[in-house]
Amino acid sequence: MWTISKNKTWEQLETDFEWVRVMKDVPQDAKHHAEGNVAVHTQMVLAALEQLPAWNELNPEDKEILWAAALLHDVEKYSTTVIEPDGSITSAGHARKGEMKARQILYMDLAVPFYIREQIAKLVRFHGLPLWLFERTDPLRTLAVASLQVNTQHLALLARADMLGRICEDQAEMLYKIDCFEEFCREQECWGIPKSFATANARMNYLQKEGIMPDYIPYSQPETAVVIMSGLPGAGKDTYVRRKYADWRIISLDDIRVAMKISASDKSGNGRVIQAAKEQARGYLRNKQPFVWNATNITRQMREQLIALCLQYKAHVTVVYVEVPGRELFRQNVAREAIVPAAVMHRLINKLEIPDLTEAHEVIYHV
Repeated sequence: MWTISKNKTWEQLETDFEWVRVMKDVPQDAKHHAEGNVAVHTQMVLAALEQLPAWNELNPEDKEILWAAALLHDVEKYSTTVIEPDGSITSAGHARKGEMKARQILYMDLAVPFYIREQIAKLVRFHGLPLWLFERTDPLRTLAVASLQVNTQHLALLARADMLGRICEDQAEMLYKIDCFEEFCREQECWGIPKSFATANARMNYLQKEGIMPDYIPYSQPETAVVIMSGLPGAGKDTYVRRKYADWRIISLDDIRVAMKISASDKSGNGRVIQAAKEQARGYLRNKQPFVWNATNITRQMREQLIALCLQYKAHVTVVYVEVPGRELFRQNVAREAIVPAAVMHRLINKLEIPDLTEAHEVIYHV
């Protein structure tokens, strides 16, 4: 069974992981963390987690996932902590950045299985959600989006341990907010499970439009199919496309770049490549011809722009994410005709955002 460390003493964790060692150097605001720095807080969170009855009822694998998430939940306070002019200490954005850091560590340094890695990364990303959910304009939509990415039951456990593992004056109030979060999840039928929708089209309609109820089923149906590939260079996207979509029309940014004689490092030229690819896509969409868009698409922003275009033409969008282990990725990259420099590859890994069901009608993970 996977575990982040067989020896979970803090001394051993500091010996094994540089990102644990630096936690002692990260201060926290005394108003919310009178216990001290991030290292002290994280140890208290781990101890609190192990004392929770609900944690002890989990199966061994889920225990390991939650324990690793608790260890990593504040991993990016190191880079985001700021001492403000008034003396207060903030760490805005540490959860979102922490997701990326956790993924990088678990993918490259520890070779963690994909489905375990992504559960941990998303728990890090959303660990504060139970505390601020009801401050959002639309708590239901916020919860629905989160439930499609993370196990809300595990999330509540992590949030409770996070709050018990600190010294602060508003602890009782914050624990009450977590109680409310749990009840809201149960009411909306997404306690430990994703929010359910009648169809994939109903889910996309709800997520794309304001003022729509989750149980609404749109009358109009998708009119064509689009597959959007996603994955790091050398992961095997081209091979997957050849095997699965040999009879489909293919829009390949690499092929367009070669035809236009534009280097991959030419940023202005890449803009022309993308515009040419979008013109091809519009032609296929207007004619209701299924096609595959074959490119890296490793960030949500990259995918969103393309998916929005496809949805304008009432397309059913499937995102196919392709991944191989880190060592295999670099080996396959060297074997490619257009080798990506190692430094560039590491930057891309640091930017990697895994697609999920909040983005498309269907997501396929070929890992």
